[in-house]
Amino acid sequence: MALTRVYLPLTAADLEALADGRDLGTPPVPAHGVTPALGTPGLVTDEEELEHLAWEAAADEADALRDGDERRVVASADLDAGVVSVPADGDVPSRVELLAVVPRSRIVSFHVDESAGDTGTADLLWFDVTELGDVLDLLARD
Repeated sequence: MALTRVYLPLTAADLEALADGRDLGTPPVPAHGVTPALGTPGLVTDEEELEHLAWEAAADEADALRDGDERRVVASADLDAGVVSVPADGDVPSRVELLAVVPRSRIVSFHVDESAGDTGTADLLWFDVTELGDVLDLLARD
């Protein structure tokens, strides 16, 4: 089955659940991805640019999830295309809903603010999924 990249804004509690070996979310799980409303690869822009727009939307949403000056966290996951649905309301062009929980095994990376309270996307640090402990340590320092 084809895989689709999605971006999930996360909280510290979500990261701890992953560290405990649990999956993410209760369906429908809100996320961001390349949707028809965002654009079609090859017509307006390329797939990588569209994915970047979806990633930025997830970072913006992560801003609303944080408490005060916490660092934002976004996870990238590769999921079976069949569990990724575009909602009819289309309030955000990159909005998708995941019709199943997100297995820990499908998360490929984390993106975390370099400093607590950051708001831009230029300073988001990239961590491989195997570095979840490092991400948790970084958040604990704040």
